[in-house]
Amino acid sequence: MIGGAFAAPWKPSAAEWPGRLLSPTTLAFLASLLLSLVAISGEVLVGRDGTLYLHVAQQFLAHGPRAAFEIYAWPWFAIFLAGTHWLVGLPLELAAYLWGALFMAGSCALLVSLTRKALPGSGYWACLVVLSVPAFNQFRDDIIREFGFWFFSILALSLILRWFERGGWLRAALVQLAIAGAALFRLEAVMLFAVPGLCLLGDLRSRHGWLRLLQINLLPVAAVLTSVLLLLSGDGISQPRIAYSVGLLNPHQLWVRFDLMASRFADAALNRSSGEDAREIVLFGLSGTVLAKFITLSGPFALPLLHRGSWPAVAEYWRKLRPLAWTWLLYFCILLVFFVQERFVNSRYVSFLHWLAVPLLTISSMRFAGHFPRLSRALVVVALAVMLHNVLSFGARKTHFLEASAWLSEHTLASDAIYYDDPRIAYHAGRGFPMVGPAREQLLLGQQSQAFRYFVMQGKADDPALQQWMTQQHKRVLSQFANRKGSTVLIIGD
Repeated sequence: MIGGAFAAPWKPSAAEWPGRLLSPTTLAFLASLLLSLVAISGEVLVGRDGTLYLHVAQQFLAHGPRAAFEIYAWPWFAIFLAGTHWLVGLPLELAAYLWGALFMAGSCALLVSLTRKALPGSGYWACLVVLSVPAFNQFRDDIIREFGFWFFSILALSLILRWFERGGWLRAALVQLAIAGAALFRLEAVMLFAVPGLCLLGDLRSRHGWLRLLQINLLPVAAVLTSVLLLLSGDGISQPRIAYSVGLLNPHQLWVRFDLMASRFADAALNRSSGEDAREIVLFGLSGTVLAKFITLSGPFALPLLHRGSWPAVAEYWRKLRPLAWTWLLYFCILLVFFVQERFVNSRYVSFLHWLAVPLLTISSMRFAGHFPRLSRALVVVALAVMLHNVLSFGARKTHFLEASAWLSEHTLASDAIYYDDPRIAYHAGRGFPMVGPAREQLLLGQQSQAFRYFVMQGKADDPALQQWMTQQHKRVLSQFANRKGSTVLIIGD
C-alpha cells in the first residue's frame, strides 16, 4: 500500500456519482470515448495525415495492395481502415474516427488498470492524469496512425508485466503479437522487443533466466533468422520504410550528421577555444529540447513532477513499472536519433513519452497532494479545465477549405491539372491526395507554373508577390473563400 509521503487515495465523494458507480478503469474508458466524441464533433476538416491515410485506403479498395504500397511505404493503418469498410460497410472516415476513439479509450483504460495494480489507491488520480495530459489528448479530433501504435504498445507493456508475474509461453506469444500489431502502425514499436531482455539483465546468471529470455524473444529471433536466410538466398528484403528506419540507426551516418550539426553550431555560435565542446553542447541541447517538450506537454502535472518532494516517485516508478521505464529511456534515445537525422521533433512524436509516464505523473501528483492538500484541489480543477480545453476549440474553423473544395468539384474536371497549396482541399474535392508538386516559393518564381491550369493557394489576393506572379503568368483570381478569422483560399486560373 502507498503511505508515508503519499496523500490518502483520492476517491470521489458521495456527490460525485461517476466514482460511486464506475471503477477508475471503466470511468477512464467511457470518459475517453465521450471526450473523443466532443472533439470529433467540433471538427469540420480531416487533418493532413488523415486525408493521406483515407486516400490510400480508397486506392487499396479500388486497385489492391500494390496501389497502396506505391503511394505510401507503410500503409497498414490505411489497409486496416479499408478492411473495416469492406467487412462492416462503414464509411472510411467514420471508421477512422471510430477506431481512433476506441484505441484512445483502450489505451486510457489499460494505463489506469496497470497503474492501479502497481500503486493501490491511485485509480482516480491515474484517471485524471490520463484524460487531461495535453500531449496526447490534443489529438483526439485527428486521424493518425499513432492511435494504434499507442494502444498496442501499452497492451504489450501490460502483457509484459503480467508475463513477469506468471510467465508462460502463451503469454510470451501474446506479448510478441501485441508488439507486432503496434509495429504495423509505427515501425519503431519493435524497440519493445528489447524491453523484457533489459528487465531480465539481472537474471541472466542462471539457466532459468536465459530460458525466460528465449521465451519472450522467440518471435524476434525467428524473424531475424528468416531475414538472414532471405538475404543469403539472394532474395533480399525490399521495403522502403524498413530501409529508411535501418538507415536512421546506421552508426556511421548518425555520427556524420551529428558531427556536421556540431561543426555548424561551432562555426555559427562559438569561438575557436570552445569549438571542441560543440558536440557536448549540441547533445545536451537536443536532450534538453526533448525534455522541455515533455515537461511543457505534461500540462498542470508538470508542477508536481518538478517539485522536489515528488522526486522519489521516479524510484517508485522504476521499481514497480520497470518495463515502462525502460521503454521511456529507449524511446527518448530514438527521438534523439531522429532529431539528429531529420533535424526536427514534434509534439506528436514526443507524446508517447507521456503515455509511458502516466504512472510517474500519478505518483508525483499523489505525493504533491500529500505535501499541499489545498493546492492539490486547485490542481484537480486546472486538470479538469485542461481536459476540456484539449477537446473544445473556439477558434475559427476551416470552412473556407470546404467551400473551395465544393467550388472545385463543381467548376473543374478531374483531368484538370491543379496545383494545391494544401492537399486536404484536393481530398475534400474528391481529387485524391496530391503526393508531389513544386514548393510554393518555386512556383511564384515562375518554375513549373505552365504545368498547371488552376492554382489553389492560401493567402490574400493583394499580396504583392502573388500579384506580380499572376501578372507574369496572365492569371487572375477566379474565386476566393474566407473563414470568420479572415484566412483565405484563392482559386487562380486563366
